[in-house]
Amino acid sequence: MIPLTPLAASLPSTVPFVGPEAQERARGAPFRARLGANENAFGTSPRAIEAMARAAAEAWQYGDPENFDLKSAIAEHYGVPAARIGVGEGIDGLLQVITRLFVTDGTPVVTSAGAYPTFNYHVNGFGGRLVTVPYRDDREDIDALLEAARREKAALIYLANPDNPMGTWHDADALRRLIEDIPEHAVLLLDEAYVEFAPAAAQLAMSVEHPRLIRLRTFSKAYGLAGMRVGYAVTTPEMASAFDKVRNHFGVNRVAQAGALAALQDHKFFRRMLADVHAAKVRIGAIAAAHGMTALPSATNFVALDTGFDGTVARALVAALSARGVFVRMPFVAPQDRCIRVAAGPDELLDVLDAELGAALAEATSVVAVAG
Repeated sequence: MIPLTPLAASLPSTVPFVGPEAQERARGAPFRARLGANENAFGTSPRAIEAMARAAAEAWQYGDPENFDLKSAIAEHYGVPAARIGVGEGIDGLLQVITRLFVTDGTPVVTSAGAYPTFNYHVNGFGGRLVTVPYRDDREDIDALLEAARREKAALIYLANPDNPMGTWHDADALRRLIEDIPEHAVLLLDEAYVEFAPAAAQLAMSVEHPRLIRLRTFSKAYGLAGMRVGYAVTTPEMASAFDKVRNHFGVNRVAQAGALAALQDHKFFRRMLADVHAAKVRIGAIAAAHGMTALPSATNFVALDTGFDGTVARALVAALSARGVFVRMPFVAPQDRCIRVAAGPDELLDVLDAELGAALAEATSVVAVAG
């Protein structure tokens, strides 16, 4: 017997997501269209690639454990003090730091049923007790989250805006009201991984500060650096300082720091990428409509497509597309699991989706009909 702690021994041997690489190994062939992980298939700023290449020549050196240059640049970008910034290995790494700070055996934590599962993974890993509330009209329900947090005396409340997996959003006024109503015993985690794609009305000013608010952002999505693992929190100086008590100080490597810094400063590439993502989402909606599916409005770089059926058909559709070389994912919890989720990408990837969706949908509905 391996002498694991009782908590570790009680946890399932699972991960939040099965990566496309594992799925490719299982199917014995690469995907022709990788559209399931919400990566930015339009790529990375050339300036960032050049900066990372230069930094790679210095890979024998550790990265700055204080992430000083990157924190300073992020602070300047938003016009806030650098003391309010905490940097980590993507939002996933920051979620681990935060749960370690606030969660122990039995600590109640509130989230939405079907929201980003990596948050749940970390809460479970520190022994917390997850309390979930359902979505309402395919959006995370702010009122229900607050009610559950008050009832359970929760330490953490998790809200993604825009939302993953549905792509829906709340406007900034709703967020301000939520922040005003944070219970005294709770900290609000506002996950803004996709906020750069959102309409202006959904983008809360970064000057908004609250002693129990942590805002999370990333270079993985809009900046095309998912493989480098760089994210950051904007919070109070006291909260950011607390991260230093438990974070992996060398977790963001030298190459990643250089790439993120250069990407943040390449405004021309960023604007062109936003336009490309918008055009791709329009095309995804048209492809879906041609096959009797409905694209939900999206403030992200992906589109949730309502199959018009239930989760059984959606799961069969995901499998049928995978067999045809198209990698997509879907929400986990009903009724959102009636949808599949397709990331924006260049035309050559969407051409594959367009060519394969009809046959895959026919197979999915026929398999379910036979089983019924």
